[in-house]
Amino acid sequence: MGHIIQLDELLANKIAAGEVVERPASVVKELTENAVDAGANIIEIDLEEAGLASIKITDNGSGILEDDLLTAFSRHATSKIKNEHDLFRIKTLGFRGEALPSIASVSKIKITTSTGDAGSSAEFHGGKCISRTAAPARKGTDIEVTDLFYNTPARLKYMKTVNTELGNVTDIVNRIALSHPEISFRLRHNGKTLLHTNGQGDVRQVLAAIYGFQTVKKMLPFKGESLDFTITGYAGLPEVTRASRNYLSVLVNGRYIKNYAITRAITEGYHTLLPIGRFPVVLLSIEMDPILVDVNVHPSKQEVRFSKEKELTSLISETIKALFHKETLIPSGLKESRAVQKPSEQISFNWDESVKKPFLESSKTKEDEDVFLPKQVMEKQADFREDAKRLTDKTTTQHLIKQHEEQVEEFDDEPVPARRMPDLSVIGQAHGTYIICQGTDGIYMIDQHAAQERIKYEYYRDKLAAPARETQDLLIPLTLDYSTDDFIRISENRSLLEQVGVFLEDFGTSGFIVRSYPVWFPKGEEQETVEEMIEQMLTMKKINIGKLREEAAIMMSCKKSIKANHHLQKSDMEHLVNELGGCYDPFTCPHGRPVIIQFSIYEMEKMFKRVM
Repeated sequence: MGHIIQLDELLANKIAAGEVVERPASVVKELTENAVDAGANIIEIDLEEAGLASIKITDNGSGILEDDLLTAFSRHATSKIKNEHDLFRIKTLGFRGEALPSIASVSKIKITTSTGDAGSSAEFHGGKCISRTAAPARKGTDIEVTDLFYNTPARLKYMKTVNTELGNVTDIVNRIALSHPEISFRLRHNGKTLLHTNGQGDVRQVLAAIYGFQTVKKMLPFKGESLDFTITGYAGLPEVTRASRNYLSVLVNGRYIKNYAITRAITEGYHTLLPIGRFPVVLLSIEMDPILVDVNVHPSKQEVRFSKEKELTSLISETIKALFHKETLIPSGLKESRAVQKPSEQISFNWDESVKKPFLESSKTKEDEDVFLPKQVMEKQADFREDAKRLTDKTTTQHLIKQHEEQVEEFDDEPVPARRMPDLSVIGQAHGTYIICQGTDGIYMIDQHAAQERIKYEYYRDKLAAPARETQDLLIPLTLDYSTDDFIRISENRSLLEQVGVFLEDFGTSGFIVRSYPVWFPKGEEQETVEEMIEQMLTMKKINIGKLREEAAIMMSCKKSIKANHHLQKSDMEHLVNELGGCYDPFTCPHGRPVIIQFSIYEMEKMFKRVM
C-alpha cells in the first residue's frame, strides 16, 4: 500500500490559510477586497480587539446568490475568472478563490447576503457549515469573523499586541481607501471611528483624512504618460519627510502593491532633495494593460511582476524630477504651531464647494513612525482640526480650492525658469555659518557649507558625465595594493573607472599604479579621491556607471567645501550666492539638507504683531 495520500479539503484549507491569513489585517484585506469587487459604494468595517475577537464587514454590493453561498466557501471557487486566459487580464482585486475557505478554516464565520430578491444566511465553524437559513432581502453582504485562530493556537500565540495588530489593519484599510476614493469607507474599533471617507471620488479628501490637511497642502499633483503606462498621483514637497517608506503608496490598476523597484524609482525622482534616511509622502497610481502585469505571484496578491519594469521606473523617476524642477523649494524658517488640543470633530474639506458637514473624528499624537497605529491614524486626521476655524472662512476656502485646481490643471504648461533662485542681496553673516540675504519678499538664510557643496556637486557631476582627457601627471605615481578578489573585480571594471577619471595600470601581482589624474580632481586630495572611487565601485553589488558617477560627485563635493564657523568677506558671500543661483537645483545639498530657508515679510510682521 502506498504512503502518499490525498489530503482532505478541511486540512488543505488550513494549510492554505497559513499563507492567505497571517493576521487580522489579512482577513480585513481579503473581505474588503471582495466587497469592492462586488460593486459596493459603502463599506463598513467594525473590529473588536483589533480583529482578534471580532471582524464585521458590511457592504451594499451585489451580494451572493443563494445557490452560490456554500460553493463560495469551497476551495478555488470564484466568479472572477473562468479560464487560464483570464489570468493574464485580471481586472478584479480577488481571483484565486482561496480567501473565504481559508478564513473559515481558522475561525467562526457568520454570513448574511442577498442580491436584492431573497436573502440567505450560513454559519461556519472551522470550515464546516453548521447552519443555513433564509434571511432578509437587503441587498449586500454582512460577514462576521469571530474567534480568529481559535483552532490553531500556535498562530494565535504569535500575534502581536492589540495596538500593533490594529495598526496593520488601519494601514491596509488606508491603502484600499486611497485606491478607491469613489467608495465610502468607515473603520471602527471597539465602537470608535478611526477613519471615515465620504466616497465622493476625490482622492485628495482621502489623503487628507489619512495624512492630515497640513500635509496634503504640501503635496503636488503629477502626471506622466508613455505608450504603455499612465501614472498620476500626489508627491509631498521635500520638506515633508518621514522616517520610513510606509508613506509611499503604489497602486496598479486600483490594487495596492509592494514593489522595491517602483519604490526606488520614486526616491530617485527626489534625487538629492531628501535627507539621508528620510522618505517622502507619495501616492502613485499606475494604469496599464493588465497583460503587462502578473499579479498571480503570491496569495496576498501584493507582489507583482512587470513585463516592462525598466520603462515604467524610468517614467516614474523622470516625472517626479520634472515636477520638482518647476518648483521653488525654499522652506519657511518658521514651523507651523502644532499645539496639542482636545479632540474635536473634523470637518470635511470639499475642493469644489465650500466646507460641508463634519464626517470624521480625530485625536492627536506624534508623527514619524513606521506603521499607522490607531492613534497615529487619528493624529494624521487631526491636522484638519488645526485649520477648522480658518477653513470656515469662505474667502480662505475658495482661495485654497482655486490653488489646488490650478495645480491639477497645470501639469505641463508651466515653463521651467532659467534661474530658480530669487534675486538676493547679501546683508551679512551670522555665526560664521549662515549668509543673511534680503529679497523682495523677505529675509533668506543660506547655509554656506551646504551651498558650496551643491555648487561643487553640480560642477563635478557635469565633469564626470563626460570626463575630459586633460590630465596632470604625478611627480610620484600612486601605488595601490588590493586582495586578489578585489584586484580581479577592479580589473574587470577598469573601463568604468576610466569613465570617472581613474586611470589604472597593473603593478605587481595584485596592485595598480596611478600616473595621472584629471585636472579637475580636488587639489591635494587626489590619492584619497582615487581610493574612495575604487572603494565605492567595490561596494556596489551591481556596477552602475550612473550610480558610480553620482557617488563620486557627492564625495568630491564634500572635500574642502567651506566649513561652519568660517568668516567670509562680503564679496566672497556675494560670489557664493551668485554661483548658487546658477545651480540646477539650488535648494538642497547633495545629501538632501536644505541650503536656503525664508522668513517672509508676512511672517516677520506677524511675529512683531504688526499684523494679527
